[in-house]
Amino acid sequence: MLNRPLSASGFTLIELITTLTIAGILTAIAVPTFSSVISSNRLTAYTNEFVTALNLARSEAIKRGTKVTIRRKGDVDKVWENGWDVFVDFDGDNKLNEGDDMVLCESVAGMATEDCLLRTYPALPTGFTLRSNGNLPKIISFSAMGKSPIGVLILCDTNRSDFLKTAKAIIITSTGRVRMGIDPDKDGIPNDATGIEIPDCVP
Repeated sequence: MLNRPLSASGFTLIELITTLTIAGILTAIAVPTFSSVISSNRLTAYTNEFVTALNLARSEAIKRGTKVTIRRKGDVDKVWENGWDVFVDFDGDNKLNEGDDMVLCESVAGMATEDCLLRTYPALPTGFTLRSNGNLPKIISFSAMGKSPIGVLILCDTNRSDFLKTAKAIIITSTGRVRMGIDPDKDGIPNDATGIEIPDCVP
């Protein structure tokens, strides 16, 4: 029977402790960075989701030749993180009327003849806020020409201590087009429509 030297098998206790210590240090460094990346990706995803809703509403208003409205869910003005609905607002009263078809958008010769729900969006996860300025307390409406009120919305992840440096400013122009707030001084805090850094998560 072949006998192997004891020193040739396995790790020594010192080697094992050293390896675990290095692994612990690397984990302590990597986990916060990884969490930060995940948070930033989620913030970008939710921003894109809202911008998609805005672009949908504008394009449908132009295509259908009638007003299309995005209305926030919930009862608190300027608070949009509870979700929102995009609907054809045929009668222009800024609400989706009961009795109209909630699914099928009826039309004659391509022109809408009733209110109807185009898409609904769920609430954002806990800690994410989406707040509008006073121009957009309840609704964002697009005319048949694609125009809308000027406004700003700020999306924040308040789970982060540096939430302002990761915030997204969504700016709606008078033509109904959407652009993101820029960060000219590269400090991570976006500027609003007037070119001033946003002071908080509420524009």
